[in-house]
Amino acid sequence: METFRILIVDDEDDFREAIMKRLRARKMEVAGANSGPKALEMLDEQEFDVIVLDVKMPGMDGIETLRAIKQKKPLVEVIMLTGHASVESGIQGMQLGAFDYVMKPVALDDLMDKLRQAYERRVLQLEYGRKNI
Repeated sequence: METFRILIVDDEDDFREAIMKRLRARKMEVAGANSGPKALEMLDEQEFDVIVLDVKMPGMDGIETLRAIKQKKPLVEVIMLTGHASVESGIQGMQLGAFDYVMKPVALDDLMDKLRQAYERRVLQLEYGRKNI
């Protein structure tokens, strides 16, 4: 399976670190950010294929961060992480260009499936973009 670059954005350190560790165990290239502004800074410095973005974060929330990501890098795929109380935010995120949303706590296999689907869509969009330049 192809390795792609994933950014996990979540203000809960334990959750973010656990997901990163489990994805690395599956040979994924993973980085983490604990806030929206940090994620945007990292996006300026390196390329990511898929971003897993928590909806509920202090300061700049996931929806604001998603808007900024889509302005900077429209073809980066974003998967929103939502809790039970914020499913509406996941749906709102999709309306703003997120690929999909998953509920916390997320099963790793489910997350891997979504990551693969999001990555495949990104690859197709990049190829389509090159053909139409």
